Amino acid sequence: MRFLEWGSVAARGIIGVTAVVLAGGPHDELAARTPGAPNKAFVAIGGMALVERTIRALRSSASIARIIAVAPEKVHGHPALALADECRPDGARIRESLRNGLGGLPASADVLVSTSDLPVLTAASIDDFVMRALEKNADLVYGCLEKRTHMAKYPKVPHTWAPLRDGTYCGTGFVTIKPRVLPSLDRFIEQLGHARKNPLHLAKLFGWDVLLRFAVRRLSIADAEARASRIIGAPVRAAISPYAEIGVNVDRVSDIALAEELVNGATPSV
Repeated sequence: MRFLEWGSVAARGIIGVTAVVLAGGPHDELAARTPGAPNKAFVAIGGMALVERTIRALRSSASIARIIAVAPEKVHGHPALALADECRPDGARIRESLRNGLGGLPASADVLVSTSDLPVLTAASIDDFVMRALEKNADLVYGCLEKRTHMAKYPKVPHTWAPLRDGTYCGTGFVTIKPRVLPSLDRFIEQLGHARKNPLHLAKLFGWDVLLRFAVRRLSIADAEARASRIIGAPVRAAISPYAEIGVNVDRVSDIALAEELVNGATPSV
């Protein structure tokens, strides 16, 4: 089966990309559920840390050539990170961790950036997303999941949904980034952090027309792509995945029990 999947990937000209797994962050109430876990990436689900489940799935993917784990330095020797090719220190903020993970990589290379809390991730879902993202030929590709796709497979797993003209969507644990766009993306993340609780500042950042169209469900994916590209100053696209697995993560304490249920009897293997 893996030979057939590799043949499909190779036939489309994908030799293998670098994956950066973001496993930083503070000790929180999720991490408190697993003794010794520095943050939620190391919470045990079915006897295996979330970050290890994520890395194992990436390692089994034909489209991933290299894995960089970004995590607290004190855990760089942790068994959960053993399958990563390299460990780099995290930062106080996500944009600092992202900068550390992308540092030194070719400016125009497509890099898969993944969260570390994807308990049911599969090789097929990774290969599919990478192929879709590379086909977009954009500096940043944001993974999206349609509500009906998710509900058909994981109806018990909650999400925050965005109603658009094309359908109802949520984000996923995947984006692809060309490192050359990081400086402008870094500025945007900082601006968004300052504006997120202020409607007037959000309007200045995104534009009143975008916010109004979103409010009345008339904003399309193409509209959102165009405005994001304008703000960042580089091509931004959305890739809609048919695999609900890339959207199942662990954000709340209540998600731990759900994740345990999902992986019961299905421990991933390399």
